[in-house]
Amino acid sequence: MQPAMSVLGIDMAKRVLHAVGMDERGKIVWRTRLSRHDLMPCMAKLPPGRIGMEAGGGAPYGARRFREHGPAVKRLAPQFVTPFGKSNKNARRDAEAIAAAVTRPTMRFVPIKEIAQQDIPALPRGRERLSSERTALINEVHGLMPEYGIVMPKGVAKFRQAVVAKRERDQDQLTALGQELFWKLVQEFVDLEQRIASYQEKREGLATTHPAWQRLLTIPGLGASTAPALVAAVGGVGVFKNGRQFAAWLGWVPKQHSTGGQTRL
Repeated sequence: MQPAMSVLGIDMAKRVLHAVGMDERGKIVWRTRLSRHDLMPCMAKLPPGRIGMEAGGGAPYGARRFREHGPAVKRLAPQFVTPFGKSNKNARRDAEAIAAAVTRPTMRFVPIKEIAQQDIPALPRGRERLSSERTALINEVHGLMPEYGIVMPKGVAKFRQAVVAKRERDQDQLTALGQELFWKLVQEFVDLEQRIASYQEKREGLATTHPAWQRLLTIPGLGASTAPALVAAVGGVGVFKNGRQFAAWLGWVPKQHSTGGQTRL
């Protein structure tokens, strides 16, 4: 009789996924190679047990889908999986290493992010991308306008105040084509400003709609931007035993590299 599978390690990928199942003693009893389309139908047929997967791109979605079938889903940081790998690296051995790492009693796991938590980091990323486009546009204007004898001030705030006035005052120095190109750059700048402001308003609005964010706003140094970002990054604080562990996770303590009874921070 084949031993029952108690833990399943899955190496996630965009198209082809590898899965390795182990029994309670760590013996491999099942392994397969699946396409992403066939993964969930296959999971529905497997017996309930623990599922392990690395914390990476697409892992939160996969973990939420796996929970629908009942098993306990555990996400691991990649650096905790690496020591369990054997020989050369490939997807099958990665899945085996994940399954072995999940069985360790002292292993620490990454909490599963809910879909609402994933919306929060998307706002600052979109705003950062638009800010980079705005900076590139300003640099383009700074490099182009001096060729026509028009010098723009440095800095976003000063540029914002002077760009329209400069265009209207010095438009006689430009040809009809130059005026059209300059005006399109101004319109593009205004559009980027409006889109950046929209992202900022949404992010600040989130800080006033969640009890945890409102409590964080009472802490000096945390504002409407950092409070939602902190909640999105941490998720459930139950994974930390106390505030000291949370501070260490944030990096607010020295990194330790001790050996031979000698403590080095």
